[in-house]
Amino acid sequence: QLPTGLYKKVLVILHDSILPYMNEPTLMIDFLTVAYGIGGAISLLALNGLFILIHQHNLEYPDFYKKLYSLLDPSIYHVKYRTRFFYLVDLFLSSSHLPAYLVAAFIKRLSRLALTAPPEALLMVIPFICNLFRRHPACKVLVHRPNGPEDMSEDPYIMEEELPSESRALESSLWEIRALQNHYHPDVAKAAAVLNQSLSEMEDDISGLLELSAYELFDKEVKKKGPDVPLEFEQIRGLFGKKNNIFAEHFALD
Repeated sequence: QLPTGLYKKVLVILHDSILPYMNEPTLMIDFLTVAYGIGGAISLLALNGLFILIHQHNLEYPDFYKKLYSLLDPSIYHVKYRTRFFYLVDLFLSSSHLPAYLVAAFIKRLSRLALTAPPEALLMVIPFICNLFRRHPACKVLVHRPNGPEDMSEDPYIMEEELPSESRALESSLWEIRALQNHYHPDVAKAAAVLNQSLSEMEDDISGLLELSAYELFDKEVKKKGPDVPLEFEQIRGLFGKKNNIFAEHFALD
């Protein structure tokens, strides 16, 4: 039993400062699988080590995607480990052999959680979802379904379901992204409107968007130069600028 703070410190450096120097990295399987099952930030940090064991040391984890799906909660758009988490989720969902129901469940859950996400996270997750559509064309039914649900009350998708296969995501549609097309931030609305058109075959590069912060977003808006607006100047005549105003008879500007 390790204190939570120590758990996090170990998991942060495990993938690059511990595993590469071990003669038998597979000895860490039990430690990482237990950490992955704890939940919250500890589970997010355990993903790095599990990724190495799965891809380089043939670790089999039957419930891996079920657990990864359960990690998607409102906090993922706000935690400081968001960059690392989405980088790894992108890798785990990169295989074209994943079933359509699984990818559709991830798309729907990310979209539903996006309704309460900050703008800097939305500018990352919308291209992320578009990339998933490019890799898995069978999921495009979520975008092109006519007469699909228009809000949460009509949506057959079951947000509380822990199993992606039972979430009924493929029966739904992406009304959440349509809602984001009316977002108060113009860049978010523009990004969400991309799904109204045919997606290009080339994936969007999200590496530069993963670490986008609210400060950078605000700084970009402040430095944005607006259009030059021509103004007509009329010399003032009187205190309130009108020629025959009663104030002009009694007051004057020197």
